[in-house]
Amino acid sequence: MAIIETVKTDTFEMRYFRFGTGDKIFVILPGLSIQSVMNSADEIAKNYACFAEEYTTYVFDRRTTLPEVYTIQDMAEDTAEVIRILGLKDLYVFGASQGGMIAMTMTIKHPELVKKLVLGSTAAKVKTDKDIAVDPWLSLAEAGDRVGLYLNFCQSIYPAEMYEQYKDMLKNIGESITDAELAKFIIMANAAKDFDVLDQLDQITCPVFVIGAEDDQVVGPEATAQMAEKLKDHENFRLYVYPAGYGHAAFDTAPDYKDRMMDFFRE
Repeated sequence: MAIIETVKTDTFEMRYFRFGTGDKIFVILPGLSIQSVMNSADEIAKNYACFAEEYTTYVFDRRTTLPEVYTIQDMAEDTAEVIRILGLKDLYVFGASQGGMIAMTMTIKHPELVKKLVLGSTAAKVKTDKDIAVDPWLSLAEAGDRVGLYLNFCQSIYPAEMYEQYKDMLKNIGESITDAELAKFIIMANAAKDFDVLDQLDQITCPVFVIGAEDDQVVGPEATAQMAEKLKDHENFRLYVYPAGYGHAAFDTAPDYKDRMMDFFRE
């Protein structure tokens, strides 16, 4: 069972949950979501149970109350501050989607915190709206179309067969989205625009594993290729691209994803 806790700093609060009993510290930085990842704490702990014996896992949310403008750099600094307050170090970090943007930014700015880094379904540079599928989401969120937003969001990240299978359930979840959740989502989605650390990737000194998917409809396979080109001369760089069928959320849909991460962490 996951344990949900809150860290209070002088300027903000951040919730996180933890599970597992291992000596190593595994940090998961989740992607952009419409409802807080804290709502899925026990489900995530169950899905990552294979890490529980070797690692104590921490999953961090964004800060509880967001300013009107909240950049990826802000998210990375907030996360690093909370990690320091908790006294964590030598981290095995996995950042998914927007969480990958946070993870690479944190690793560049605070390399002493990260021992190994996995970046899944993410991008190091977003130069136009076409580079990332947030504009349709923002339009629906700003219009207050909860169900339309949730369906479009899930259709973008999951394979078509999975989306169709769970479409009715997704509609029900969409109806539960609150005004506060919509407002927070808009701020976080806007943060992805104009994100760019591509030319700073060579500052990452720890081993790094980039995982993408050929049919990623959110950042596209081009984002993975762009990162791989920048990191190709890195001494401890690994790359894997899933074939079509797993989508942007390959980290949830590919049955061997966690095994690949664990093998990389153990190298």
